[in-house]
Amino acid sequence: MNENQKITFTLEDGTEASLEVLEQTMISGENFLLVVDTEDEDTAFILKESFTEDNDTIYEPVEDENQLNALSKVFSELLDDVEFE
Repeated sequence: MNENQKITFTLEDGTEASLEVLEQTMISGENFLLVVDTEDEDTAFILKESFTEDNDTIYEPVEDENQLNALSKVFSELLDDVEFE
């Protein structure tokens, strides 16, 4: 992505979180986003895009450790100046 896109998510508890999309990638037909919290840029998340029965787009955090490690490596390669801990 050339310009970082800012998006607002409504969380399950009804609060909103403003996130900045740093990068996105598609792996095996699934779209993943690397985002940071605009209020705490030290906190990054990898989100997986999926769809509801009504075809609404939803983003869920990747929680599987193996998948998270693999995606972290991919995003590290896409963004040379980003390190994951």
